Amino acid sequence: MTSPHQQIVNTKRWVIKIGSALLTRVGEGLDYDRIRWLTAEIAQLRAQGKEIVLVTSGSVAAGMQQLGWKQRPHALHQLQAAASVGQMGLIQAYASECKQHRIHTAQILLTHSDLSDRGRYLNARSALHSLLELNVLPVVNENDTIATEEIRFGDNDTLAAMTTNLVEADVLVILTDQDGLFDSDPRRNPDARMIAASAASNPALDAMAGEGVGELGRGGMATKLLAARRAARSGAVTVILSGKEPENLQRLAAGTAVGTLLWPDDEPMTARQQWLMGHMPKGRIILDDGAVSVIRQQGRSILSVGVKQVEGEFTRGELVVCTDMTGREVARGLVNYNADEANRIMGHPSSEIEALLGYLDEPELIHRDNLVVTS
Repeated sequence: MTSPHQQIVNTKRWVIKIGSALLTRVGEGLDYDRIRWLTAEIAQLRAQGKEIVLVTSGSVAAGMQQLGWKQRPHALHQLQAAASVGQMGLIQAYASECKQHRIHTAQILLTHSDLSDRGRYLNARSALHSLLELNVLPVVNENDTIATEEIRFGDNDTLAAMTTNLVEADVLVILTDQDGLFDSDPRRNPDARMIAASAASNPALDAMAGEGVGELGRGGMATKLLAARRAARSGAVTVILSGKEPENLQRLAAGTAVGTLLWPDDEPMTARQQWLMGHMPKGRIILDDGAVSVIRQQGRSILSVGVKQVEGEFTRGELVVCTDMTGREVARGLVNYNADEANRIMGHPSSEIEALLGYLDEPELIHRDNLVVTS
């Protein structure tokens, strides 16, 4: 029987995320030696026919060094300033090293709002697909310079997972300063055991992941586990792998059991479903038991007659979360009516919408094509 790691051999499209802890020496800025050999490994993967999208951290850390700051600031405007200073050197380092391997690079800076807006999401998707077709290496980072607290990804693990969904990658590789995910903290427990492979949805992994925020980065194992679960929505395998060991990416590509592999165990979602799952809802629709049953068992549209309560302020076409009477999330979808209109038609059959509002836009509150069942 083929092992999970051996199944990676024939995959084609990878997203590789490199964290700040790997790219920088504390107090010394970018680690150019590591950037050099990681770039060489990526070049080898490309030579083997793999399509690579690189998601990189490091702009804030690089900017801190150039500005002479020893500790990561907490103020958003200082983080933005550091990112704007450091991004120049970061992308130049990649471009310079890639040039040695005759690889063209393209800088892609994203914020959460870029992927929350359907039009910008599709534009980003088209741009990345075009770059891959042109054999260009996209280098993706969060646009820290203009991000605000409300639209930050919060860590590049999340950005990497969303990029994986965006380009429909087969594999997400999260390079970190640890060998993989352990059943307890290996820095405190010398007997900690690394998890070789597991289903991403395995609830036992939550207690193992914990939290962690270093001097230079924001992500811990908990964010990596969440990223793996997000990547699994599009059917991608995630591997949490040490980026300190040269040739680890080559070993992984050859099917060697390195790092922690987290496989998807649910049916992959369509790109549209992924988009619906990945973004912040603007309101909440509470459904009666009959509507919940129809949605879960038959995948039907949500009609106004099955709505018990409407919460929040949203406009037509925005994303809302749908819950049962206990508050448990059932689905997410794009509404055909704004919050005020939804309040006026809730509990009424579709045949009465025109009389209640003075017009009929759509007979469904949320059409099934714009709906994804979440539980």
